[in-house]
Amino acid sequence: MIRAAIVGLGRWGRNLVASVQGKSDAIRFTAGATRTPEKSRAFAEEHGFPLYDRYEKVLADPAIDAVVLTTPHSLHAKQIGAAAKARKHVFVEKPFALSLRDAKAAVRACAESKVTLAIGYNWRFQPALQEIKRMLGDDGPLGKLLHMEGNFCGPSVYRFEREHWRQSREEGPAGGMTGRGVHLVDAMICLSGRIESVVAQSSRAVRDFGIDDTTSMLFRFGSGATGYLGTVIATAETWRLQVFGANGWAEVGDVEHLNTWQLKVCTIDRENLHVHREPQVTTFPETSTERAELEHFAQAAMARRPLVTAGGDEVHGVAVFEAILESARDGARVRVARKLK
Repeated sequence: MIRAAIVGLGRWGRNLVASVQGKSDAIRFTAGATRTPEKSRAFAEEHGFPLYDRYEKVLADPAIDAVVLTTPHSLHAKQIGAAAKARKHVFVEKPFALSLRDAKAAVRACAESKVTLAIGYNWRFQPALQEIKRMLGDDGPLGKLLHMEGNFCGPSVYRFEREHWRQSREEGPAGGMTGRGVHLVDAMICLSGRIESVVAQSSRAVRDFGIDDTTSMLFRFGSGATGYLGTVIATAETWRLQVFGANGWAEVGDVEHLNTWQLKVCTIDRENLHVHREPQVTTFPETSTERAELEHFAQAAMARRPLVTAGGDEVHGVAVFEAILESARDGARVRVARKLK
């Protein structure tokens, strides 16, 4: 079993702890670290671990095998490097890093120290997304992938006041893309492979401070497929991913995204193309994607097996993110491959 420390005990950090504590044979939280221990002491006591007031104390503890980082975005790269130096495995919440340079340095540090690095893209553990991937391709029910579109929206800009770190434009460049949209980008990369180029626009229209509230992107994939993504974080909660193939489409989406998704599929009747067929809905057994991703990380760490690598999807995702920022700033199409050279 991997003995882990949770670093950052806000809403999401607590959610990760609760997903595995006392339920998993692969990982257990044996310590926590937060800048404000008094706010989290009752939670830590309930889940049976002590609290540190500094990250450095966690890294110095030989009884801790791994750290799980749910900290502000701009701290991720530096904290990963410090954990690698201390020979601790690292699970870090998305976004992985805010620059490609930092992402590459973090991967390199973990590889040199032979520790496992994982990123919190829990959508990859959704049975519905895995089923869509299976259905694509010339021999699949959906056929060749043509286009994907999605959104991930909600009232995020109303939840935090001016002084909160989540309203910092340095912490949340391109607004909802940083905290929400990266999930859709990773899901699209999972389904279609690499993104070749990006066109983006981003603006702040509602509040007179804080991060952008309306961001949209157009993608072209190396496969030839196209994509669209929108993140509006000054509206009601909603999310959606629809995948169009040459034989039909598949869709997931709702208001809640932490549950087990349903899958809606509609295919062509090639014998009668004028028939408007009703979509079929598939449900899946309930699963905790947070538990699944943490156990996947723990099993890889115990085997000393790398998950995030220099040429992997996670680094490519950061290159896409950087291209989105550049395109939104300059108003031009940006080629992602150019940034990876």
